[in-house]
Amino acid sequence: MYHPEVDVVVYCNGCWWSDKWDAAEYGMEYNFNMPFFTQIEKLLKKVPRMALEAYQNEHSPYANYTWFCKNIYLSPSTLYSENISYSHGITHCQDSVDSSYILNSQLCYECQDCQKCSNGIYLTDCRECIDCAFLYDCKGCKDCFMSSNLRNKSYVFRNQEFSKNEYGQKMKEIQFGDRATFSACVVEYEKLRTSAIHRFANLFKTTMSTGNTLINAKNSHYCFMGDNLENVKYAIRAIEIKDSADLYGVGNGAELLYDSVNVGYKDSLVRLSTNTFEDIQDATYCDYCRTSQNIFGCVGLRRKQFYILNKQYTKEQFYGIVPKIIEHMSNMPYVDKKGMVYKYGEFFPTEFSPFSYNESIAQEYYPRTEQKIVGEGFRWRIQDAKEYQITKQQNELPDNINQVSDSIIQETIECSHKGLCDDQCTTAFKIIDSELQFYRRMNLPLPQLCPNCRHYHRIKYRNPLNVRLWHRKCMNLGCTNEFETSYAPDRPEIIYCEQCYNAEVA
Repeated sequence: MYHPEVDVVVYCNGCWWSDKWDAAEYGMEYNFNMPFFTQIEKLLKKVPRMALEAYQNEHSPYANYTWFCKNIYLSPSTLYSENISYSHGITHCQDSVDSSYILNSQLCYECQDCQKCSNGIYLTDCRECIDCAFLYDCKGCKDCFMSSNLRNKSYVFRNQEFSKNEYGQKMKEIQFGDRATFSACVVEYEKLRTSAIHRFANLFKTTMSTGNTLINAKNSHYCFMGDNLENVKYAIRAIEIKDSADLYGVGNGAELLYDSVNVGYKDSLVRLSTNTFEDIQDATYCDYCRTSQNIFGCVGLRRKQFYILNKQYTKEQFYGIVPKIIEHMSNMPYVDKKGMVYKYGEFFPTEFSPFSYNESIAQEYYPRTEQKIVGEGFRWRIQDAKEYQITKQQNELPDNINQVSDSIIQETIECSHKGLCDDQCTTAFKIIDSELQFYRRMNLPLPQLCPNCRHYHRIKYRNPLNVRLWHRKCMNLGCTNEFETSYAPDRPEIIYCEQCYNAEVA
């Protein structure tokens, strides 16, 4: 994941996990004559880093932030899944393409925020739906098409119920494998989602909680994509944590986490750290540490205790020097190139990041132009020159999946955006063999956009994950209920309060 120009040491994952090196070899004596962040920056550049954040995967060389998976291709943040391509935020799923944030599902295409769905095409906010296509906010449905707000229905076609035979006859008229037909369905579906009734927030089995897409949450606020939370605030993609705040991508039996990214898995008392998990106890300002306790300002440690800047101390020395370092961080703060001051309690300076702004997920949550980002003092990565030659224009592709031959995997296909969008377009793309087999199995036409453009098009329909809520009124005529919602006031959707939504839909 690191560009060759980035000043860090990168190991392949096999070497990083091996016992052939020890991060303690890079230990540094703490220097009270220079800011703490200046010292840890040197450590961050010296200690080897993993090429990819990947653990216990099989046949997944192009999968970042992925654990316990098999056959994963360009699908970051995927856990316990198999045969996934061009997706994001996938957990316990199989055989799916171009989907985001789906759980316990299989055979999904362009699905988003779904659970326990099977053989689904363009499903959004759906649960336990089987053999369905183009649904929004449906639960417990089977054999339904182009509908919204359904509950425990079968054989519904454009929100009208039919007999099994009638439904089958109507579906025969919809040839998904035909590009023109499928494209028309996508346009119709986008209008359907806007006209459907939207619950002010997707909160299931939650009490005293705010945010969106939460399950089993208690006393948790401004949280998004969370499951099994208690006493949590300002968290995104958090699973099974409690008594924590200011987090992204954390979970699995953790508590007392603060202002950290990609931490958890039985961690406790982890502060201001990144990529540090697996039974970590009491860690502050750490990066890529595993199974360690009582560490401060450390990088890459495994199975260590009482370390500061990767140098070991006795228990007494550790607890004696850490308060002095905290005081020193306030008395001699770090000042970055933009003049921002970093004392104890501030996260790592942004200029330490090995990634440019447009290489990070920040570009998805807060899209910016190169001019604006550079003007604000951030880095912007100019895309490397492309050396490939497009061998298939879009107008040269077969109109129907049945007409596509195996030779398509040898072609370099033009992206319809041609690099003229703001979606980090790659201008061209390939079809891999497993992807082609998926399209044939699901009777889907070849895509017209590169994976980046498809991803950005998909996330545009999600509510923003910028941990902000708006105070709004229910849009049901005559209702005076008010609520906090992630739907901005200028959004076109029809937003109902819990009471009106349940009366109309549930």
